[in-house]
Amino acid sequence: MLGAGGGGGGAGAKPAKPSFVSYISPEEVHLKESVEKEVKPHLLPGEALLCEADMVLKRMQDDGSNRGTYGKLTCTNFKISFLGYCALEEEPQFKNKVIGENDITLQCVDQLYGIYDDRRKPLYNQLRRYPEKMIIYCKDLRVFHFCLRYTKEEEVKRIVSGIVHQTQIPKLFKRLFLFSYATAAPRDTEIKNQTVMFDTIRDWRQELERTKGNLKYKAVSANEDYKVSKQLPPYFVVPMAVSEDSLLQYQGKGVPIWCWSCHTGAALLKMSAFSKEQDDSASQMHKIFLEGMYKTVNKPPYEAMKLDDLASSLPSVQDIQTAYSKFKQLFLVDNSSDFWDTDVKWFSLLESTNWQEIIRRYLRKAIEVIDLLEAQNTNVLLVEENASDLCCVIASLVQIMMDSYCRTKLGFQSLIQKEWIMGGHAFLNRCNHLRQTEREEAPVFLLFLDCVWQLVQQYPPAFEFTETYLTVLSDCLYIPIFSTFFFNCQHQKDTAVTGGGYDAEIGRLSFLSVWDWSVQFEPEALALLNNPLYVEKPKLDKNQRKTTRFKHQRQLSLPLTQNKPPPKRGFFKEETDQLIKNILGKRISRLITSSDELQSTSREFYDNWHCKPVDLHGILLPRLEGPGIRVWAQRYLRWIPEAQLPGGGTIATATTILDTMEDVQSLQKKVDEKRSEVVSSEMETFALTRNPARLSSLFPFALLQRHSFKPVLPTSTWKDLGSEEDLARRDDDFVEIGDD
Repeated sequence: MLGAGGGGGGAGAKPAKPSFVSYISPEEVHLKESVEKEVKPHLLPGEALLCEADMVLKRMQDDGSNRGTYGKLTCTNFKISFLGYCALEEEPQFKNKVIGENDITLQCVDQLYGIYDDRRKPLYNQLRRYPEKMIIYCKDLRVFHFCLRYTKEEEVKRIVSGIVHQTQIPKLFKRLFLFSYATAAPRDTEIKNQTVMFDTIRDWRQELERTKGNLKYKAVSANEDYKVSKQLPPYFVVPMAVSEDSLLQYQGKGVPIWCWSCHTGAALLKMSAFSKEQDDSASQMHKIFLEGMYKTVNKPPYEAMKLDDLASSLPSVQDIQTAYSKFKQLFLVDNSSDFWDTDVKWFSLLESTNWQEIIRRYLRKAIEVIDLLEAQNTNVLLVEENASDLCCVIASLVQIMMDSYCRTKLGFQSLIQKEWIMGGHAFLNRCNHLRQTEREEAPVFLLFLDCVWQLVQQYPPAFEFTETYLTVLSDCLYIPIFSTFFFNCQHQKDTAVTGGGYDAEIGRLSFLSVWDWSVQFEPEALALLNNPLYVEKPKLDKNQRKTTRFKHQRQLSLPLTQNKPPPKRGFFKEETDQLIKNILGKRISRLITSSDELQSTSREFYDNWHCKPVDLHGILLPRLEGPGIRVWAQRYLRWIPEAQLPGGGTIATATTILDTMEDVQSLQKKVDEKRSEVVSSEMETFALTRNPARLSSLFPFALLQRHSFKPVLPTSTWKDLGSEEDLARRDDDFVEIGDD
């Protein structure tokens, strides 16, 4: 066996140590037979193989041993792939047609380390020595360990240098694989996507009509040729009184831009703020301009407006990045020992990252905005430097909590198109796809998805999509065949599409949208993105609509409840309402929306809402106290086998409910005598998919995997007690753990 292992070593490998036998796994007995089987990478259109290495050992993240699988490691202009010599015993049920289980897109690589004589060092551009092992930490929190001891020296140099160059060196925008794929892939002219893209003025007008905002706001095309601003989309919505000259005066800054209208008539708007570093004359001109803009949405006593500077009331983009950098370290686990070492203090470490607290603060801010729109009938103007980060999060959360359409799959995707893609969120910089702007990197969109997940796990029947959908969507941030998350603004994309920013000879490029899920998944896998427990909004007939027309509109969106006396509003609130009725022409909006009063009324609004039964098609307010904010386990823990619960988690509950639903449907079909063989076979297929014996809490990303031995004392004491075999021999030793 030693001879078989040494025969695969590279010419430049170090002499074998006495402990070299620990690196020989049972698979190596059949290594020679396995090597004879040629493995070839699957390449997409425009994908080119850059370098490869044979006899690479992909280690298991187990107990620190060197067990694993031998295969070929390849690097292309799209991804890093490991191709095992032995075929997988079982194909994953949730298979991605673009990215395999052992594939890492170049944009998904977070950190790269090499092991030199048991010392870990980061891998950068210039390498004087090449490592014996290589560790790849991914942005989707996967960890790959590759042992290169058995690989030829020349192949080690090529594969390590190639991976370092492709993942750690700053890239030019035109070198993204997105352009290579768009150039080489066949163009599919068939329109499969029903998501509203908001790339035409018609889409904006239809959204205005849907939300009844077309009486006070208008869609404009002044930026169709980007003569107003390159950061704004070609079409957007502004108050009726805003002129085109006002839009052109300061390149769109200081102009209230419409996001959404509430049924009360109040609207949610956003605005790009002027720079604070300016001379007195410019500052005075900006002040006069802003006062004119405020009057378009602030018309007391009939219309009030609340100005909310998000930079002063929410954690900044830098705070988000700092918190997530600490947070993700809890899940980048090298082996089982590292996992159990942190088990006893895991919640303390989690709290110290401040990630959960940031989620809580953003959800709380959304509730405060909802209170103003719904209960106080006040327009809310969100202000941010470029209105493309924090504004996107808050505006999107408010609409999801208030508008049931945004909780459908198409509505949610259309919301992202409107507020994030057309809203100018700088995905290229925030995700650091080019490795050029680390100081601008921040997981703002991931924070938004985490906030949405909190709502999904608290109110599952209110959402048409599942947590699996959100997890897959977060992974799509790093797949450069879709253009959705790879541009900073719509102007940058339009320039690339027409060839102006890439190559004039190529002509007009055709990019894929991430919303066409059939590109990545088969129908069986797509079924896991849809929530079978979703309660669809009932459609009212004409007679019902006439009867509800006389009902107070607010009762349609607030939770339904029994007849109870309304809660006391408080002296200050009653006095404020009286002032609104009696005093005309005075600016009292500041009195109404003072910061202290906002907090107290929001708390009253929050408490009153949670005292009533939930209307799944009305307003949804998340619980913020204590365990209400949880860790998104499916996304963050899915690659850690020790964290999975066999036969447990939300999938176990959903499976039981689905089985019951199928039994009811089956009985109903028997009664109606309309059951067909086709339907019967489909039901059997899905039953196999949900076999409880093969599921875990991390489904569908992991079936029942290996399970490491959980120590009785998950601390450093565990290392001093020895292995499992040593503990088995110590029958007379007993460790008593106290109740505390």
